[in-house]
Amino acid sequence: MTWLITGGAGYIGAHVARSMVAAGERVVVLDDRSSGLVDRLPETVTVVEGSASDRALLDRTLAGHAVSGVVHLAAKKQVGESVEKPLLYYRENVAGLTVLLEAVVAAGVSRFLFSSSAAVYGVPETGLITEETPCLPINPYGETKLAGEWLVRAAGRAHGISTACLRYFNVAGAAAPELADTGVFNIVPMMFDRITRGEAPRIFGDDYPTPDGTCVRDYIHVADLAEAHLAVARRLDGAGAGDLTLNVGRGEGVSVRELAEVIGEVTGFGPKPVVEPRRAGDAPEAVASAARIADEVGWTARRGVREMVESAWEGWCLRHPEARAAERP
Repeated sequence: MTWLITGGAGYIGAHVARSMVAAGERVVVLDDRSSGLVDRLPETVTVVEGSASDRALLDRTLAGHAVSGVVHLAAKKQVGESVEKPLLYYRENVAGLTVLLEAVVAAGVSRFLFSSSAAVYGVPETGLITEETPCLPINPYGETKLAGEWLVRAAGRAHGISTACLRYFNVAGAAAPELADTGVFNIVPMMFDRITRGEAPRIFGDDYPTPDGTCVRDYIHVADLAEAHLAVARRLDGAGAGDLTLNVGRGEGVSVRELAEVIGEVTGFGPKPVVEPRRAGDAPEAVASAARIADEVGWTARRGVREMVESAWEGWCLRHPEARAAERP
């Protein structure tokens, strides 16, 4: 069978594409190249340039490559931007998904894996989050991911499509330096950016009800996340695949201060982080229960936080060679 990966030239998408190709799957990537880098992809992967909401292009791509499964990663993903531009996020993430699913149904594609997010949970009252934890998103980005899940499940039930919605927690690391995250939106590259400019990393709030007062999060290596996609995609190909909603995390909490300490050790940057006021909407603790995905597909994360930071730093330095000046001799 052939898998179409939308947004497959992006940070997560390229890892998923490489993982699937290495496992012998046939892959076609659809990417508008707004943030994706085609040189991240294996040479064997066919790349179609364009939008995942372009119906005519979707029809040609699904039919022309005999696609039988879709991994949908293309989306707008920045929380702050979603607050400023909610109409853009609903148009891209919900209306665009509707167009894609209409094309999937028309083409007879029978498997659909949707990239969701732990943002659907909002600010949960419990530290350990299961798939049954109430979904109460607090920003338009999280809302569009939850609405996307509803749409995917409804289409799956109505049209006999095996579906999976994967709720990612905090993604970091790189399987190879050239695959590293090029954005400065997540906590690890944000700290790297400060260090590169000779500034101390920032911690937002140190008075939370946690062991060291800083927020606790579940960090997952992007290579583990890619392997989770492969495992779930193959599960959708089996008997009784049905409808899956799965957290993807390590099930272990790491505080922001602990993460900053690891980053300091890896980069050799001496100054301690500076503490700034809390940010609105930050939950004290958000850690995934990873039991269901282990039971359903036999997947568990294998890589730790230090490996995430070390691999991310190598990738950061590849694109920011001046960052090496931060390292101790």
